[in-house]
Amino acid sequence: MKLSQEARAVLNTSLFNNATPAEEVKEIEELVAMMPDDRVLLYKNVDSNPIGDLHRYSVHIRIHHLLTFTTFLLLAFTGMPIHYNTAFWAEPFNMLLGGIEVTRVIHRTLAVVMVFSMLYHILTLVADTLVKLQQKTFELGRTIIPTLKDIRDFKEDMLYFSGKRTMRPEMDKFMYKQKIHYFAAAFGNSVMVLSGSSFLFPEMWASILPASVASHWQEMMRLSHPHEALLALLVIAFWHWYNVHLAPGRFPMQWTFLTGKITREHQIEEHFLEYLRCLVEYPAERRYLRNLLTSKKLVAQPAAPKVSEEQLEELRA
Repeated sequence: MKLSQEARAVLNTSLFNNATPAEEVKEIEELVAMMPDDRVLLYKNVDSNPIGDLHRYSVHIRIHHLLTFTTFLLLAFTGMPIHYNTAFWAEPFNMLLGGIEVTRVIHRTLAVVMVFSMLYHILTLVADTLVKLQQKTFELGRTIIPTLKDIRDFKEDMLYFSGKRTMRPEMDKFMYKQKIHYFAAAFGNSVMVLSGSSFLFPEMWASILPASVASHWQEMMRLSHPHEALLALLVIAFWHWYNVHLAPGRFPMQWTFLTGKITREHQIEEHFLEYLRCLVEYPAERRYLRNLLTSKKLVAQPAAPKVSEEQLEELRA
């Protein structure tokens, strides 16, 4: 495989950050040269464990995700009957929990857990970034921060899905779609916390905001809280769950959020640049890939040397 300039830069950075010995560098370069240029041919032939093959998420990310999605769903299912408390379906639900006052207590308790989850997530991100900066191993491409590459990846991915490209772009650890998911959730959670705090602490907001703005602020928060919750619930149900768990190749569920591992096929298809890093970091993966390429005869053939016009004439004579 002839690596693109971008892929070559990622591989070289990973080799440097991992202080890879010269013998292993040579092994990795030989392995990359053996890989077919057609990545579709590669990921269609690899063996993938549905539970996951390659490390992707730390235990902190998994704990945060577990806290976030459980509190979010429970907040939605307790918050809707509070807001629409006179609806025919809300009254029996509130009574089942012990009355609307009990539902409010449950809802607010869950909100505290969600705020803790957000703070925990921010703390782990900052701490992990500081450690990597200190060790001089920080790579912007491995973060969730949007870059200009995401715009190019989106454009090339659309060309692929419209049949104008044969392969998907070489995307990094987090592709453009996952970054949209992430920042949409971050924005939604921020709106929910901000608007929810205006319900719990109206006097605080009244003391902070000018008198001419305070009443309008409270009304805006009153409207945004339930509507943002409903919008987020629909996005989670119809967009996030489909893309992560129900799409072809992922159905019936992707186990990454529990195991912290991603399947080999998924990694090569959607996160090829991260797969190159895995080849550097995991000798076992290098051994597996070499055996796969040789056993299934997928080893790339060296390009035929170009023949000049003079040489052609000699061969014809």
